Amino acid sequence: MTVRPRLALALTCAALFSFGVVFGTDDGKQRDKFRQLEELLPTPNAYRSASGAPGHQYWQQRADYVIQVELDDERQHLTGSETITYSNHSPDTLSYLWLQLDPNIFGPESHAVTTSLAPDLESASYESLRRALTRRDFDGSCKITAVRGERGIDLAHTIQGTMMRIDLPKPLASGERATFSVDWNYRINNHKEVGGRTGYERFEKDGNCIYEIAQWFPRMAAYTDVNGWQHKQYLGAGEFTLEFGDYVVSITVPDDHVVAASGVLQNASEVLSAAQRERLTQAESSDKPLFIVTPEEAKANESHTPTGKKTWVYRADNVRDFAFASSRKFIWDAVSHRVDDKSVWAMSYYPKEGEPLWSKYSTAAIQHTLDVYSKHTFTYPYPVAISVNGPVGGMEYPMICFNGPRPEEDGTYSKGTKYGLISVVIHEVGHNYFPMIVNSDERQWTWMDEGLNTFLQYLAEQEWEDDYPSGRGEPANITSYMKSTDQVPIMTNSDSLVQFGNNAYAKPATALNILRETVMGRELFDFAFREYARRWQFKRPQPADFFRTLEDASAVDLDWFWNGWFYSTDACDLALDKLRLYKIDTRDPNVEKPLAKEKRESKPTSLAEQRNAELATRVQRFPELADFYNTYDDLDVTQKDLEEYEKLVKDLKDDQKALLQSRLNFYVVDVRDIGGLVMPVILEAEFDDGSREEHRIAAEVWRKGANSVSKLILSEKKLVRLVLDPHLETADIDLSNNVYPPELDEKRFQLRSNRERRPSGNPMKDARELERKAKDATAPAEPGENAKPTAPVEATTPKGGGK
Repeated sequence: MTVRPRLALALTCAALFSFGVVFGTDDGKQRDKFRQLEELLPTPNAYRSASGAPGHQYWQQRADYVIQVELDDERQHLTGSETITYSNHSPDTLSYLWLQLDPNIFGPESHAVTTSLAPDLESASYESLRRALTRRDFDGSCKITAVRGERGIDLAHTIQGTMMRIDLPKPLASGERATFSVDWNYRINNHKEVGGRTGYERFEKDGNCIYEIAQWFPRMAAYTDVNGWQHKQYLGAGEFTLEFGDYVVSITVPDDHVVAASGVLQNASEVLSAAQRERLTQAESSDKPLFIVTPEEAKANESHTPTGKKTWVYRADNVRDFAFASSRKFIWDAVSHRVDDKSVWAMSYYPKEGEPLWSKYSTAAIQHTLDVYSKHTFTYPYPVAISVNGPVGGMEYPMICFNGPRPEEDGTYSKGTKYGLISVVIHEVGHNYFPMIVNSDERQWTWMDEGLNTFLQYLAEQEWEDDYPSGRGEPANITSYMKSTDQVPIMTNSDSLVQFGNNAYAKPATALNILRETVMGRELFDFAFREYARRWQFKRPQPADFFRTLEDASAVDLDWFWNGWFYSTDACDLALDKLRLYKIDTRDPNVEKPLAKEKRESKPTSLAEQRNAELATRVQRFPELADFYNTYDDLDVTQKDLEEYEKLVKDLKDDQKALLQSRLNFYVVDVRDIGGLVMPVILEAEFDDGSREEHRIAAEVWRKGANSVSKLILSEKKLVRLVLDPHLETADIDLSNNVYPPELDEKRFQLRSNRERRPSGNPMKDARELERKAKDATAPAEPGENAKPTAPVEATTPKGGGK
């Protein structure tokens, strides 16, 4: 693949060009789209430098947790107790602390419920209406039963929506620590009925549940140099702003459950069988995932009645959050994967309903993500990365993520399901880098983790296989959104975003792809992006830190780009406004006058002229009226013309004669900015001999406020076709005005009978059905629960100690 350098003006012998500009805008207002961002961005200080790096006095708080939690599988209830040690590294003295009570979003009086808009009842489904009614009555809010200080003394506390303030018995000075404990409990939400980023799923056929538990414990709100306390209410869209710390979490569940969690299991000898521990040992040196809990063990667990409880203890160091999943249905596969110079466990947990898709792709996608993301940022620092199949479609936490796609009951799956699983695993595992390590403020700026992560997801998808069907990243895929009127700038608070996925995921990811491929070039961009990631790993960046770092590490002024892509809703619509051909007049009458005659004679004859040709004119009837001018032709070559030309040539220098006699064509191309989004101008010229020339002009061509620029292409060849943005690099929303000569917009439409069968959307299922018919089989297809996994191929049989 050709790596395109950063756009620059070029002058070659084959094609020369220059520019003229037309100032102003269509609305008559002058707008400086190259205005520097310094007046918008916060002033650099000792905490955040002008280069975009952390300042020499940068600080952040820390919160360490020791938690005991019990999951009640009969009542779908969670009860917990925690001890938090909070370290005040800020220069400020704090008289109170704020904690986040995220389960309160499931209270019937929460802001998320009371501010939700009416559903579209004209197209309501059973599921959507049931969810709306259940959401109105369900109370999954956090019940705080105790808040105590270090000596067990009750601490005054106030609950405000999804936040809780704890009033300290004495102010917490800079450099000091406070330790306190909180007891709580809440009902776990049925994800199908209530939704959310957490919850449980019940399988009606076997009566078992999968629990994916997140936002489940009272956790410290972030206190930062930018906002002080970040205690904006949790409304659902804006995710989380958190502090780093160490966690030791003891999770008590029925004794036949398997638990996956952030961090490293501390008591494998107490919760795993001897055979399962042996398989873990084998997986450390295997080159393919092995089953730790086999499909046979998982199936046996489904019909098992627990006789007691087990407590799984996990430790996670230097993380900003903690999540876990629990079920007796889990199959568990794992492999130790090498990332640069360290070993990382790649693990997947899933029910039999996920097969054969999950054993084939989930852990492989984890490994691939760690490889690609580490190459573009920093080496993955944690010891494990986990993907869990359950009710949550896609959600991320340190070292663990929840992913939803499954095959159909017969084990077949559509193309969309296959690539949907691979993509969501890449995306959610990738979130370990953004925001779990590069710890941006999700509650305020969704794009800082979702947009950057979606960009890296696109890079990872393209390295998975040729022609991977990436939904986001390519500029051509964002044009429908860019031309819509229902949008707000990327730099909008998370809870106020319109078209959330397009705004916070697709548009910033596309913007970064354009920076990498078109504006900066891969080498410059990759260095600058990696520098940002390494500067801010385990720290909390702001948008200004990202913008400044990319410029600081590349020496490319990108303020025009941030202005257009992040602070506006302008779209790119560049158009070939006009194309003109100029040739040098040789001044030779034997050349120029015949050409002029030819042009005159090729002029179309008007309708009146055609009809008047039959008229007998007066001069025809009275020839004596004719004089010199009736036979004179000013395009005839005269002796005077020849003498003047001879004199002209005689006075010219040799280089002037050469220019006069050259056969160059001067093509002037007028490019107009209709959409308002400043972008580079990329032109491909095709000539009559089949050759092509590409001209790449930096966006700075628009820097003086022009809305129209003229480009000069100089060539001895005849131009037959001109294309603006030939490689679809700029997200141009209207390609119909990008081609000369204009092209016919040709489309095809289908006729269908009312009885015609629609495609199923699952070619694998269709192929299996055709196979069955061809063999005249009468038995139904095998159920999904019998579909055999294909990826983990070793150590699938328990060696003892299994159920």
